[in-house]
Amino acid sequence: METEQAGRAPDDADVTRADSLAREIFSGVANKWALLAINILGERTLRFTELRTELEGISHKMLTQTLRGLERDGVVHRTVYPTVPPRVEYHLTEPGKVLRVTVNAMCAWTRRYLTEIEDSRRRFDAKRKSGHTESSSSN
Repeated sequence: METEQAGRAPDDADVTRADSLAREIFSGVANKWALLAINILGERTLRFTELRTELEGISHKMLTQTLRGLERDGVVHRTVYPTVPPRVEYHLTEPGKVLRVTVNAMCAWTRRYLTEIEDSRRRFDAKRKSGHTESSSSN
């Protein structure tokens, strides 16, 4: 016998449905800045400026948006200390630490296949440049 949570439609967990909560959550954590922030936070607590320094290329605004989204989804915990100027620290929550296992696997996959991916991109780009493209809309 399966127990269903009250008020929760089964479709909410289906990432293939455009209107599912799962897709909204997936979209929030599956972008480059969120994945990198999760990876960098790891088992450490970091201040905003430390995290921004480690996330090379991210703007202040984008880091703020990324951290707010991760906090909203319960992946990151934010602590504000009443000092002047305010000190703000971030660390992964338990769900964030579990998600980090997947993020680390994605990082390992990237390192493992980086050369093959680069070769594939070169071949693909060379075909497109020479006009030898195949139709991608076959059913």
